[in-house]
Amino acid sequence: MDHFQLRNGELYAEDVPLARIAEEAGTPVYVYSRATLERHARVFREGLSVLPRVHCAFAVKANPNLAVLRVMQREGFGADVVSGGELARALAAGMPAAHIVFSGVGKQARELVQGLDAGIGQFNIESEEEGLELAEIAAARGQRAACALRVNPDVDAGTHEKISTGKAENKFGVPIDRAPGIFARLSALPGLDMRGVAVHIGSQLSDLAPMETAFGKVGDLVATIRAQGCTVTHVDLGGGLGVPYKAGEVMPSPAEYGAMIARVTRGWDVTLMFEPGRVIAGNAGILLTRVIRVKRSSNRAPFVIVDAAMNDLARPALYGSWHDFDAVKPRGEKMTANIVGPICETGDTFAMGREIDAMEAGDLAVFRTAGAYGATMASSYNSRGFVAEVMVDGDRFATVADRIPPEEIYAAERVPDWLA
Repeated sequence: MDHFQLRNGELYAEDVPLARIAEEAGTPVYVYSRATLERHARVFREGLSVLPRVHCAFAVKANPNLAVLRVMQREGFGADVVSGGELARALAAGMPAAHIVFSGVGKQARELVQGLDAGIGQFNIESEEEGLELAEIAAARGQRAACALRVNPDVDAGTHEKISTGKAENKFGVPIDRAPGIFARLSALPGLDMRGVAVHIGSQLSDLAPMETAFGKVGDLVATIRAQGCTVTHVDLGGGLGVPYKAGEVMPSPAEYGAMIARVTRGWDVTLMFEPGRVIAGNAGILLTRVIRVKRSSNRAPFVIVDAAMNDLARPALYGSWHDFDAVKPRGEKMTANIVGPICETGDTFAMGREIDAMEAGDLAVFRTAGAYGATMASSYNSRGFVAEVMVDGDRFATVADRIPPEEIYAAERVPDWLA
């Protein structure tokens, strides 16, 4: 459930009409619902209540806006970060360093130092080479870094190839058959406190079976590592639970997810760690846009050209992703159209031949389920600047990220003297 609903023929965000946000904040603009974020966070935690010891860290990459992170912090979530910039954001949002997990396959030395300086709770090591580097840095500082070894279970998550992370050909983690030896060698290093293993097989997962297969392999690995005399107190099961992008689409619920995990992990005697992102933020945000014009040509479907573009919402261009497209003030009529943005790329297409609410120039519309991997993936392509972000709280709203116009972006550029 989300809090973007029709009232008397007009779409609202909680108790705020979206037309009011468009008038005051302009378009395109991302709109987040605090109530939806809080509800999804609580439903996720309730789904895991069947587990004895749980640590939840919000995947910052899904939506790194400081206001969103503050909501998650107030809901008791830590942060899963994949860069030094995300680490800084999580700390700025008030998330305790001890509740931060640093993931990512390409952590640089300065980022490892940044994590040690902050006193984060756990590094998820992606390779033996990374573990050796972290051990050397930590030991030289007289520290021990709490770590989990990320493993690659070679399980096909059944998701889009660009967001699959658990197959042998993917860059993430160490091969699970090599993990016992790597874990033992890293455990012997003075700068590391190897306390567990981590796994994450992909994003937008619509089927629990691949996760259950991967988690079963992790359970066998934990038993093997313990049998060789090493200690395992934490297992990080990552995130990836999908959300419905199409109206009527059904995804596994957090309760079903929790029940599966309880069954698979029975007897592990560890703290289970989770990094949800999309499942919490996805349906908590929309991209509000305005129709520039409707272009009709021959007998083909007309082009509905909106002021949002692929630089604002990249997922359709990157993954062929679906986002429901609804009028803010539907007239009760339908049309079949191609929805496109103004970028000079054929790839700036949100939908082709889709039945939508009838649209005219000046109408407001929304791309739904845009709260995750939306604004955070934006660019300034075609010198369009960066979109604004707004958060709604009941009958009030605030701008939580300013619109950045093109001139502010190119103000950071320089023409050298020898070109003057």
